[in-house]
Amino acid sequence: MSREPLLELAQAVGVLVDWTDFNGVERQVGRETIAAVLAALGHDPKAPQEALAQLGRRGRGDLMIVQAGASLRLASASGHARLTLEDGQTLDLAASDGQISVTIETPGYHWLDLDEQRLSLAVCPPRCLTPYDLLGRPAWGLGVQLYGLRDSGAFGDFSSLAAFAKAAGAAGADALAISPTNALFPAAPERCSPYSPSSRDHLNILFGDPSSIGAPPPAAAGGPLIDWSASAAAKLARLNAAYHVFAGDARLDEFIAAGGQALRRHALFEALDERFAPTLGAGNWRAWPAPFRTPKTAEHEADALGLGDRVGFFLFAQWLADLGLAQSQAAAKAAGVGLGLIADLAVGLDPGGAHAWSRPQDLMMGLTLGAPPDAFQAAGQAWGITSFAPDALVESGYGPFLTTLRATLAHAGGVRIDHALGLGRLWVVPDGASADQGAYLRYPIQDLLSLITLESHRAGAVVIGEDLGVVPPGFRKRLAEHGLLGMRVLPFERDAEGAFRPPGEWDSRAVAMTSTHDLAPVAGWWRGRDIDWRRRLGAPGDRDAETLARAAEREAFWRTADHAGLTRAPPPAADVPQAADVAVDLALQLVAETTCELVLIPIEDLAGLDEAPNLPGVVEAHPNWRRRLPQPSSALLASPPVAARLERLRAQRPR
Repeated sequence: MSREPLLELAQAVGVLVDWTDFNGVERQVGRETIAAVLAALGHDPKAPQEALAQLGRRGRGDLMIVQAGASLRLASASGHARLTLEDGQTLDLAASDGQISVTIETPGYHWLDLDEQRLSLAVCPPRCLTPYDLLGRPAWGLGVQLYGLRDSGAFGDFSSLAAFAKAAGAAGADALAISPTNALFPAAPERCSPYSPSSRDHLNILFGDPSSIGAPPPAAAGGPLIDWSASAAAKLARLNAAYHVFAGDARLDEFIAAGGQALRRHALFEALDERFAPTLGAGNWRAWPAPFRTPKTAEHEADALGLGDRVGFFLFAQWLADLGLAQSQAAAKAAGVGLGLIADLAVGLDPGGAHAWSRPQDLMMGLTLGAPPDAFQAAGQAWGITSFAPDALVESGYGPFLTTLRATLAHAGGVRIDHALGLGRLWVVPDGASADQGAYLRYPIQDLLSLITLESHRAGAVVIGEDLGVVPPGFRKRLAEHGLLGMRVLPFERDAEGAFRPPGEWDSRAVAMTSTHDLAPVAGWWRGRDIDWRRRLGAPGDRDAETLARAAEREAFWRTADHAGLTRAPPPAADVPQAADVAVDLALQLVAETTCELVLIPIEDLAGLDEAPNLPGVVEAHPNWRRRLPQPSSALLASPPVAARLERLRAQRPR
């Protein structure tokens, strides 16, 4: 590589100057983009040699990550050291030839006192737990958009989730995957994407239900779509009423004490955001009056605004949400859902949210995540969210990452890591630049994967890595080696000629799915609802060509089902009544026939619905994150077509 100082700095920081696009063409990032990315990461691109020198003086935190059973050798001036295991056991070590040598078999977070220094050791198992480890057999489960449940009020909440978990357990499900439950913006409920959270360390308070502590249940609400502004106002009023009549509970005090400063500051942010949103807009803390832009000064000034009671309310609401999620996981396990809930960890967060306000040093402020141009998005994508800065992770001993991962697993038996490609690299775009003027930024993937394996064992949880899109060579193999289950989604499981892969050729160390929240469900795919939406919105592309291609895809899908012995009938036309229902039946059976360790069926496919929860890149023209299920949980799963599909799932993947 060139010895140009700017490029040397980029390489040292992890900016990938050279990269390969989706067509296999070698590309190079422009100097202007490199400079902008480096500046956003806190490095002076105008003085790259000085920045390189400063980079060399930065620390790596006090966490050493080692593999269980590996030999650790460290120089010792004093000639002795003491190892303290996480459970309190100690071992005195003596040096040989000035070296302390120790092999630690027990995974966990341990400490080594060496020469007046205490080192933290993360001793990691070789791989995550999988469904086979926990259940001893292949497993199946359901996936649901939490807000879409109809068991409680105008949108689903944690009481709804508990009801659905009970129904899913009665149907024989081993797992229940849910959409993200992260904190959003109570002051702007219309910002309802669960993948643009204010904080991934705290919960969406709208999912808390006062009924769980004895308040009257909400009135039933109808309609296929959620009016977030009106329904959130009603829920906040119920939460507020519960807060003001709440007689006190030691659990709340314990929750606040355990949450510490991080929880109190999150509640303070939500109170401040509520106060300033009417004039400055929600999630806009950088425009707040100067004393409130940093937590330390805001804590001193909040009393002047009379926010003490509102901070108390948001603490109460956060506790109620946490209580509800814990009860949902308990309900799932009690109903026989062996793995319990599988939570969803969004890849990033809103730079105007609580985490960015309270701990901006953790994040890449000034950069947004996205994707480079590809066959589906010729201009690339900029998602308006940011994430952890890789050098900040290393310097902090991965504290922010571990906090977020543990919060996600606190009341779950598994986690889906959204855009798991980000464990190795993320496409970052400088604020104000077009999405194609970005660069890949490298992350310390080996450290992150090792810590994930350790947290999997500590939580007794499975880990799913969403590995869709343009996947770097060897990435999926690396995930599999560490026990992370990849995602294999029916529309994408094709060979080079476009034929659908037969069930026996799917990866066993993966989750098999019929669709995802960003795709048309099988019925919608069969009917071409996604093509209809693109036509309605005037999206670029040739709709007639897409319709012809879809007809060929339907025939290819039918041939695969025929070869698998699932049907002997000829493929019906797309507009034949009931044809989509038959396609749904075949898709579920085909996915269930795979040797994947876990099969997850989105509720939209189980129910034969044809509209997707989300249409990526569209906000106003499509009802993203607003669709409700047609029936309450028990009635939906007991309806004849759904019950028949569940029976076939149980037969194909027996316990």
